Amino acid sequence: MRVPERLGPYLYRQSDTCFPLGQDSLLLAAFATLRRRDRVWDLGCGAGALLLLLAAREGELALTGVERNQADGMLARDNLAENGLKGTILTGDIRTLSLPAGAASLVVCNPPYFPAGSGASGGPARMEEACLTDWCAAAGRLLNNGGRFALVHRPERLAELFAQLTACGIQPKRLQLVQHRADIPPSAALVEGVRQGKPGLQVLPVNIIDRRN
Repeated sequence: MRVPERLGPYLYRQSDTCFPLGQDSLLLAAFATLRRRDRVWDLGCGAGALLLLLAAREGELALTGVERNQADGMLARDNLAENGLKGTILTGDIRTLSLPAGAASLVVCNPPYFPAGSGASGGPARMEEACLTDWCAAAGRLLNNGGRFALVHRPERLAELFAQLTACGIQPKRLQLVQHRADIPPSAALVEGVRQGKPGLQVLPVNIIDRRN
């Protein structure tokens, strides 16, 4: 097991084989529009970091995670229970699980960034099995009308992402690019869409995370 990390008031435990908690998940948890008593689903929840981060922002959330890896799903259950949080963790593939229509007011996702066989960097955990179409379709099914889907992805895939969102009935509404320095291109894009939302994209100021400071 890795050394536990403190996420606000909560202690987060993860195994050596979990995809490590990174800046992208922290940024996504802060970016997502969160309301009291939201019904939150995290697709590909891993050991439950995003659920803990969102619970630290707002109380009285109904928390549900979906994770393909059985061991990670068990860790997510343990992390919720050990921190005194109620929630449900489903284990299985989003492409085959029977997801309840309209069950969520907020869906979050930090999916693998790179298409299988693309040769891009990131290692096996960052290579897609379920593709963007699958993640967006799952979110589109889970969300009630007016519900939000917040995710983080690569800037070079924004055109594909927006096309898949709109095809699944989710209108892109907020976009924020992330740079590690002002003099280098963005490395991540935070996007939030609304189920059956009206057209109109708000582009937020770039979030510059200068690691030299």
